[in-house]
Amino acid sequence: MDRVIRLGMLGCGTVGGGVATILAREADDITARTGAKLEITRVAVRDPGKDRGPALADSVVTTDPMEVVEAEDVDVVVEVMGGRRPAGDLIRRALELGKPVVTANKELVAHEGAELYAAARAAGVDLAYEAAVAGAIPIIKPMKESLAGDHVQRVVGILNGTTNYILTRMTEEGADYDEVLGDAQALGYAESDPTADVGGHDAAAKCAILASLAFDTTVRQEDVFTAGIESVTATDIRVADRLGYVIKLLGIASVVDDRVGVRVHPAFLPKTHPLAAVRGSYNAVFVQARAAGELMFYGPGAGAEPTGSAVVGDVIDVARNLLQTARGATESQHRPMEIRPIEELTTQYYVLLDVEDRAGVLAQVATVLGDHDVSIAQVWQEGRGDSAQLVLVTHQAREGNLRATVDALDGVSSVRNVASVLRVESEVFGS
Repeated sequence: MDRVIRLGMLGCGTVGGGVATILAREADDITARTGAKLEITRVAVRDPGKDRGPALADSVVTTDPMEVVEAEDVDVVVEVMGGRRPAGDLIRRALELGKPVVTANKELVAHEGAELYAAARAAGVDLAYEAAVAGAIPIIKPMKESLAGDHVQRVVGILNGTTNYILTRMTEEGADYDEVLGDAQALGYAESDPTADVGGHDAAAKCAILASLAFDTTVRQEDVFTAGIESVTATDIRVADRLGYVIKLLGIASVVDDRVGVRVHPAFLPKTHPLAAVRGSYNAVFVQARAAGELMFYGPGAGAEPTGSAVVGDVIDVARNLLQTARGATESQHRPMEIRPIEELTTQYYVLLDVEDRAGVLAQVATVLGDHDVSIAQVWQEGRGDSAQLVLVTHQAREGNLRATVDALDGVSSVRNVASVLRVESEVFGS
């Protein structure tokens, strides 16, 4: 008779519903692959009266999440409720009780991952979080296991489906940001309050997790320089296209001089790069490693069943380990590394200025750039009269110098406004 591994779920919203559906629909195959039947014995929810379909029996539902964690008929805790509290406390309690945990909680792992890894090590049980980054895309296990013997040099990702959908529509249709955001909300791609997505915070959490794995150190979300796509305009999109680029919200992690630089922001990305072809709500992660070379992982980055698939994959791994009284690949004891300030980034920049349409403007602007050690690679004027704009693309420049330049341009009489500043990421993605 097959052994039963009993699961306690914390939360049953979009992702939790996907997990329950997959476990019920694929039950026979999962049992064959695992060597055990995976059975949901308890589920903690806010609204016990909500219809959750045939995948969950009413008898397993409770409103007390700690009851699920501490129940004797729960072998593995599956956390899909989100947020840092009470999820973090519940996971810590599960680990104290010697129960493996599977979580999809990017926010929690990005802020408190180091402490949770330590608690799992101390308890001698698994903590799995494949679903915390990029939905269905397998990226955590490859980073933690397949590339464990390699030296990862850089990770670059499109890590948020909502922003990629918006920028894809703006690029392919010439639509304005506000119009496309409204459509994304109507389609359910964006929340009524889209700040976490369009402000880059969701991608920053995922980038922190990837950087921690890639460089064997502790990077928290607050260490990630974060800028969103709210200010990206149709003009920016057109200029990028003219220059052979697309605009993407990128998460970029690298090591320079033994310091970790981690940043999330919209950027000009060469059309020739594989990430430039990632459209719609899809995600992708591009990894550069010393021995393996360039790798790209691509797929749906969100959704009930895509993310649920990653959760179920982790549950199967954890269940196999339980059957063998073993553990999976553990987090290493992270070495301390300094976070490199964004001011030390060196890359190219695109600057769009609203200017007066008269002679001498370019000379004034060029003088300000030169005074701050920023040189011009390309320049041209768009429009005439009150709509005159000056488009600048710099050579490689230091972020701190570029920021000082922008501040100084605000004081130039012929410059009405600094309309846009975006980073132009070359094939090596800056340094």
